[in-house]
Amino acid sequence: MEQILIKAQTLIEALPYIQKFNNKKVVVKYGGSAMLDEELQLNVIKDVALLKLVGMQPIIVHGGGKEISKWVSLLGNESKFVEGLRVTDEQTMEVAEMVLGKVNKGLVQMIEKLGVKAVGISGKDGATLKVEKKLVNGQDIGYVGNVTEVNAELINTLIDNNFIPIIAPIGLDDNFHAYNINADDAACAVATAIGAEKLAFLTDIEGVYTDPEDKNTLISVLTLDKADELINNGFIGGGMLPKLKNCIDAVRGGVSRVHILDGRMEHCLLLEFFTNRGIGTAILNNEGILFEHEKVQSAK
Repeated sequence: MEQILIKAQTLIEALPYIQKFNNKKVVVKYGGSAMLDEELQLNVIKDVALLKLVGMQPIIVHGGGKEISKWVSLLGNESKFVEGLRVTDEQTMEVAEMVLGKVNKGLVQMIEKLGVKAVGISGKDGATLKVEKKLVNGQDIGYVGNVTEVNAELINTLIDNNFIPIIAPIGLDDNFHAYNINADDAACAVATAIGAEKLAFLTDIEGVYTDPEDKNTLISVLTLDKADELINNGFIGGGMLPKLKNCIDAVRGGVSRVHILDGRMEHCLLLEFFTNRGIGTAILNNEGILFEHEKVQSAK
């Protein structure tokens, strides 16, 4: 009986979050180690399916970088990166499209198996993601795209017809050439264009720290002013810097809140979305509404 009551309490705890985000669009950027472990992968897909079944409108934007690197290596080539972005020639672009297409349809298959409708697309479909060549400090790194425009018509059509859109980060330039897009960039662009209530990044870290060497410095709630302060004072570096800048841009673009979560944690989406405990780091605008547990965490 005690275990049953604990389960009932968990459901009651989730109620205000379900009410607040009912029928709201939420974007999940899916990548990192959570894509490589079958059990973690299934847990993420179950979480997304549950978000849909309790009334949210989830959209998945996925990566596949480690799988792309594996196939580039199998072809006898070496993956090269500049500031975290893959140098993408014609052959690498073909590999990226092949791998991302396979990943995309695999995710569709997993969601459909749970009895939830899903459709996999890339940014090429319906001219969803329009791009221009992305330069890194003036350096040409090949067919890597910077999103210039999102046509949300196809995404919204799928949502309106009760499908979960699953988007591979491939876009087209003005000459209709395919470009690989950093999945973080694609997720932010999509979330901003559709007016998402939430954007969740599944990563291989627990969240944002003031001191990455001290796990006790995890920041649970981060306003835009505080995020700018951390960046300007040099507290944020490495791979977290572009990710946090993406989060800031998304919130400034109208996304209500952005979450950086450890995708290696079982059911991380449900823990962040539906519990008083919360995990990871939530980034929101300076006037954002805090839940009660966030007010306590933010004050620390």
